[in-house]
Amino acid sequence: MRLKTLQINGFKSFAQKTVLEFENPIVAIVGPNGSGKSNIVEAIRFVLGEQSMKSMRGKGGSDLVFKGSKNLPKGSRASVSIYFDNTDKVFKLTNDGGEDINLNYDVISISREVFSDGLNKYILNGSEVRLKDIHNLLASVNVGSSGHHIISQGEADRILNANAKEKKEMVEDTLGLKIYQYKIKESERKLERTNENMKEVVMLRRENAPHLNFLKKQVEKFEKTKEMQVELLALYREYLKKESIYLEEEKNNLLTERHKLSSELKNVAGKISVTEEDSSTKGNKKIEELRILEQKINAIRGAKSEMGRKLGRIEGILEARENKVKISGKCPLCGSEIKEAGEEQIEERHNEEKELADLKNSQANVLAEIQKIEIEEKEISQNIEKLKQEINKEMETLRDLEREKFAFKVRHQELSSVLELMAIKEGNLRSRKEAFENEIKEGMALIGHEILSYKNFEFGEDNAVSAEEQKKKIERLKIKLEDAGMGNGAELMKEFKEVSERDQFLAKEMEDLGKSIESLQNLIADLKKKIEIEFKEGVKKINVEFQEFFSLMFGGGHGSLSIIEIKRRKSAEADEESEEAEEMKDDEEVVIEKGIEINVSLPHKKVKELQALSGGERSLTSIALLFAMSQVNPPPFLVLDETDAALDEANSRKYGDMLEKLSKHSQLIVVTHNRETMSRAGVLYGVTIGANEASKLLSVKFEEATQIAK
Repeated sequence: MRLKTLQINGFKSFAQKTVLEFENPIVAIVGPNGSGKSNIVEAIRFVLGEQSMKSMRGKGGSDLVFKGSKNLPKGSRASVSIYFDNTDKVFKLTNDGGEDINLNYDVISISREVFSDGLNKYILNGSEVRLKDIHNLLASVNVGSSGHHIISQGEADRILNANAKEKKEMVEDTLGLKIYQYKIKESERKLERTNENMKEVVMLRRENAPHLNFLKKQVEKFEKTKEMQVELLALYREYLKKESIYLEEEKNNLLTERHKLSSELKNVAGKISVTEEDSSTKGNKKIEELRILEQKINAIRGAKSEMGRKLGRIEGILEARENKVKISGKCPLCGSEIKEAGEEQIEERHNEEKELADLKNSQANVLAEIQKIEIEEKEISQNIEKLKQEINKEMETLRDLEREKFAFKVRHQELSSVLELMAIKEGNLRSRKEAFENEIKEGMALIGHEILSYKNFEFGEDNAVSAEEQKKKIERLKIKLEDAGMGNGAELMKEFKEVSERDQFLAKEMEDLGKSIESLQNLIADLKKKIEIEFKEGVKKINVEFQEFFSLMFGGGHGSLSIIEIKRRKSAEADEESEEAEEMKDDEEVVIEKGIEINVSLPHKKVKELQALSGGERSLTSIALLFAMSQVNPPPFLVLDETDAALDEANSRKYGDMLEKLSKHSQLIVVTHNRETMSRAGVLYGVTIGANEASKLLSVKFEEATQIAK
């Protein structure tokens, strides 16, 4: 990977499009103070995602846009683009899901635009992206956001002035560990979101649990009622089949009998009309009495039949209620039990006892009514028989023709009575048909449409149970099912299935989230371990280079980095170093962090403290350390902004030697006034202020550069 080109347009003093080519290992930028050469360094900071306006000598985004001059208008935006050779495909970028984004380009271009209102845009190979994406992309090639690859005048001393934690972060950045830090932060954010999701799923499942448990109990209850439903269906199928056959046969029998009786009645009426002689008044009167009595006895028999059915229903319910009482073990309450029982219990017992008493009273009343009807029926039957005998006796006195006529009339009346009884039977059949249909409706409410399967029922060899016995069993089961109140359970099973599936889904979510949490925790631990190992190894390598550069700059002596431990209060918002643990409050948890300390020992001097070094010595120390750090994990390029300003001629030569050593691993962009430094550059760019009061770039020779730099 190699830096190819920098393009500046409208940025600070560069009003017009300016292009710098980086074809040589060392490129020097020279120019008088105020010409804008440092703006090139700031343009590089800007395009690589620098957010600190202070480091770019501005207060806001509008300060980065060309302000205008007498000859040039004020700019509306500033843009900087940087181009890298990516033929070796070293640039890497992943999306939020951790998947690699295709960067199969030979050239990677990064652009940043800022508008007068402060709005920023970041563009990667023509597509707008986030600042986060720019940072991750650059971290993949060891160009971190802390700017260790850009060292400006006055900032070289920054690493010496930084606290131990800040020094450690700079070293980590230099060693290319920032990409792991990004991954850790991203993983920690994902872990936090996953933990929040887990809490939400746990809460949802906890909220779901009571209702699911309730439904489970209801389903268990329903399973028990299902057994009763199966038994009821078996009884219903046989009973309803028998009943349907009976109803159909009775209907056909009544139709046949009515047709036969109607034909005979019509025939008898014809024979009566042939006889012209009238019956005696007395005879007619007795016949009329006979008709009335027969109508009356038919009505009584109909009432008796209805009372019999009523008695059957009452006895069926009474038997079921009595069995229920036997099963539950309840006895009327005695005196001592009344005192111990609760008011709700007493009222319930009284209600049950009253209900049984009412049923028994109804049973007794119906029995009494039936007995009364039977007495009346017997009395009327006797009267009818007596009246018939009287009519027969009178008829014997009539002539043969009158006797025949009278016999026809009697037969006519008998047939009419039988037809009236037929009407009663037909009415009873209709009532029984309605009861049959209502039974199907009630059964359907209790066991569903399966009740209609009675139509396909076939009788077996054992068919000894009567319909009445089956009806009693059916009534008892119906009462039990109605008391259970479960209906056919279709809605219950549907809801239980939905709630169970929801719980299973949440359980699976919890399992998946648990795996994700474990995976993220392991990833974070692995990354931290990797950082720790590579950091320790990196410090060792830096110390080797630091010693070499330090010895070169000072003609001997010793320079090294050491890893120290920093203790701070966990509750502190800002990280504060503390030398003694006793300063911590006893009730506060102490957090131990790693830091970096710089150790120096100058030749022929007793100075070992950084604070005791002179300004020049500090500058040489910081340069030696920064160059050493760059050698261990070389960035693709280094920007050195007048870091040689404080060097004398002898040290300038040493500085130049170090530049040539660094240039073997990193491209160098050097802003300088130093003649020795210029002599090491392959390309020299001169920056001047043109007539239009904007910075202008010139490609110059060495002799010209020394003049421009003055």
